[in-house]
Amino acid sequence: MVRYWCALLCSVGVAAAGVAAETSVSAEASAAVVAAVREFVDGWAAGDALRVQRVLHPELVRRSLVVLPDGREELQNVTADQLVAVATSRKGAKVAASPRGEVTVLEVNGALATAKVASPGSVALLHLVRLNGEWKIVDMVSRPAGVGGETNPLLGEWHTPFGAPPFGEIRPEHFLPAFQEAIRRHDQELAAIASNPAEPTFANTVAALDDSGELLARVNNVFGVLSSAETNEQLQAVEAQVKPMLAAHADDVYLNKALFARVEAVYRQRQRLHLNAEEAMLLERTYRRFVRGGAKLSPEQKERLRAINAELSRRIVKFSENLLRETNEYRLVVEDRSRLAGLPEDQVAAAAATAKEAGLAGKWVFTLKAPSVWPFLQSAADRELRRQLLTAYSQRCDHGGATDNKEIFATIVALRAEKARLLGYPTWADFVLEEYMAKTPATVYTFLEQLWRPALAKARAEAAELQAMIEAEGGTFRLEPWDWRFYSEKVKKAKYDLDEEAIRPYLALDNVRNGAFTLAHKLYGVNFTLRPEVPVYHPEVQVYEVTEADGKHIGLLYLDYHPRPGKRGGAWCASIRDQWIKDGTFVTPIVYNVGNFSRPSGDAPALLSVDEAETLFHEFGHALHFLFSACRFRGSATVAQDFVELPSQIMENWVFEPKLLELYARHFQTQEPMPAELVARIRRAATFNQGFANTEYLAAALLDMDWHTLTTTQPQDVTAFEAASLQRWGLIPEILPRYRTTYFLHSADEYSAGYYSYIWSAVLDADAFQAFVETGDVFDRATGTRLRELLSRVGSEDPMELYKRFRGREPKVDALLAKRGLK
Repeated sequence: MVRYWCALLCSVGVAAAGVAAETSVSAEASAAVVAAVREFVDGWAAGDALRVQRVLHPELVRRSLVVLPDGREELQNVTADQLVAVATSRKGAKVAASPRGEVTVLEVNGALATAKVASPGSVALLHLVRLNGEWKIVDMVSRPAGVGGETNPLLGEWHTPFGAPPFGEIRPEHFLPAFQEAIRRHDQELAAIASNPAEPTFANTVAALDDSGELLARVNNVFGVLSSAETNEQLQAVEAQVKPMLAAHADDVYLNKALFARVEAVYRQRQRLHLNAEEAMLLERTYRRFVRGGAKLSPEQKERLRAINAELSRRIVKFSENLLRETNEYRLVVEDRSRLAGLPEDQVAAAAATAKEAGLAGKWVFTLKAPSVWPFLQSAADRELRRQLLTAYSQRCDHGGATDNKEIFATIVALRAEKARLLGYPTWADFVLEEYMAKTPATVYTFLEQLWRPALAKARAEAAELQAMIEAEGGTFRLEPWDWRFYSEKVKKAKYDLDEEAIRPYLALDNVRNGAFTLAHKLYGVNFTLRPEVPVYHPEVQVYEVTEADGKHIGLLYLDYHPRPGKRGGAWCASIRDQWIKDGTFVTPIVYNVGNFSRPSGDAPALLSVDEAETLFHEFGHALHFLFSACRFRGSATVAQDFVELPSQIMENWVFEPKLLELYARHFQTQEPMPAELVARIRRAATFNQGFANTEYLAAALLDMDWHTLTTTQPQDVTAFEAASLQRWGLIPEILPRYRTTYFLHSADEYSAGYYSYIWSAVLDADAFQAFVETGDVFDRATGTRLRELLSRVGSEDPMELYKRFRGREPKVDALLAKRGLK
């Protein structure tokens, strides 16, 4: 295909930063040939038809032998006019540069020349002729395969257990050519749909669109696993190239006039088609996706939209890379053991092990990873060290230099505001929320304010209580953010005779994981079996087969729980293979959970904090949502962001349910169950510190909304804007927002104008859990069956209608307010 011929050359040619010429070629001739190659490549990348036309022979460019990654060969006929036309259509879809590409002039023989353009995973051989003193390209042979021409494992059949990705065979250099080939094939599928001579129908247009792009989805999902959980410099370089490429491809889809004409034709007759609920939802969603993707814009507006999308993709990648780098690079090095007073021995041992790995044996190193920073702030008596660590954490990417994110975030917000205006929306939040349950920014603000007032009042009362504890101990300083966790632990121990370290021994990671499995079995009858034969992307990863009670296969679940330098912070769940029905065959899902939980220390297993245990159950709930899907279409996996946290957050309600604790919470040394008296103290303290927890979260949610309700398309001063937002809402100085702007990855990326969704879903999950409580049995199987039915259909029907079918009514906020002590 024309697009593939040029996309391949573009990706490798723009990457050409150096020139390697054989000794028999003069420097002058070599430079002239390279200049011609680069002129075509750069012109293609910029969509500059004149530059492309300038270096193409007007008659002879008509052959391109493409050796595909699976070994097949295609001879493609391409004219100069076709190349110029396609280059024009791509204007604004620029390709990122890579310093590792290379142009090599192989031969100059009078008026003929041969050059090679190479980058990781791709090689193109070009033939040129000198015409009237200028070099012109006449043809090209390209090989977008893996190293040495071997078969690219991302593109072939996977002969692995359950069709899982062959992670052991996949290398970074496989991804770029795999993405290029997947896009080429998707283009062919889309062209077939757009040029179909038959009248547009749901089957030949909407369903066909949903079925298309299977290979691209597969490559992208595998890349998503590695780029988030096991990345390195090579993968980051690929990501910098691929993200703009994918953004351009998405634009190629949604700005395709012929495709949209067919979708619109089906949409206009939707009332006469007698579609079922899932089909009707997919048609509505597909039509809106095209409109929201710019299908109705003018040619000039479409060109600007392409440029915005390309720039946004680059900025978001850079924001994430900067955050990972700063999180990984910081170390708090302690040389005096006495300064670690208050820390439990397992934390001291873990810090010693981290120091040893860093070549600092005999010292103690603390990092900004969750298992290190939060226990330290909670237990370390040394106030100055607490200040240093929290300051480093809260000022990530906010102190100038190459990894500063202020300008990047400001530009992201400004570009989003411009995009929203271009598409006819007042703000980016209006654009985003149209697809959510909340629908409008006004609804979100009203909802958040309803919670903000009682949360802030409770936080002020908690701050006064902590200040009193400081003064009772003889302290003469005011409570600061780095003091909160330390003194709240003291207050909790005084009020409830409870501290985190009394609970940890009962929360060994394996036991907590098995507790989640046990809960799923009791509610839904499903079972989990370890499958060590399934390939994994890191030795720490475990894979479980999920089956029905009768042994029927449901899917695979990958578990990856510990922090590593190549893993971004936080915890998440995503899909490697989506569930759908392909050609009448039910495709089973493959899902993964990722966390950054405490590692084993010394002879002790990994012992989780309360928060870590709840997070494990939370992500496990997301996994069950993926695993229980029973939809015909892949597009049905799309779920409103403010509903998607219901399946995860409802699981947190069981973590400290006494009946479940009896089954999984065993002391890692004695194997004794958690004492009933300790369970009772935990439950009495359930609403402790909820003012702080809700306030820090809500402050971040409000900050996210404030950023994305801006109407200006000019970048703002990040420091000043953030300070003004937090001051406007009245955040007390003793509490920092859960995320400040420069490391607010949710807001910079997929949760923009949507961070509120966690607490919106919390209303749903608290209300839904009451359905179990009301039966008198928190493991009630009948209620679990109804909940599973809801989870299996989310995305294929209206979420509120599904919820009302489960609950018998709309959700009420009362259960959440009571649960969090805000009522």
